[in-house]
Amino acid sequence: MNIKGQNLYAEMQSMAVQARAVGTELKVKNTAEVNPSQTDFSQMLTQALGNVNDLAQETGKLRGALEMGDPNVSLAQVMIASQKSSLAFEATVQVRNKLVESYKEIMSMPV
Repeated sequence: MNIKGQNLYAEMQSMAVQARAVGTELKVKNTAEVNPSQTDFSQMLTQALGNVNDLAQETGKLRGALEMGDPNVSLAQVMIASQKSSLAFEATVQVRNKLVESYKEIMSMPV
């Protein structure tokens, strides 16, 4: 290995010429190309929140139907839907709390 000043300088110049030949413009890649798991996570989170919202709306409709005296809706169906909605919401709140906790921990790390 030859680490003399002139040789090192000549090698650096040739590398600079090669870099210029490739192109002087850096192109920013799409986020999905850089980190596909990021978009997967955001889609997954959006779908989970949509699912929680759907459960809450379904529970509201069943409660309304029961209160209006719909014979096709039983109290058991309403209670089960209510519990599903409650559990989904509680799980969502716990995930949010963990994300906030993680964010605070990361932000408090020294750089």
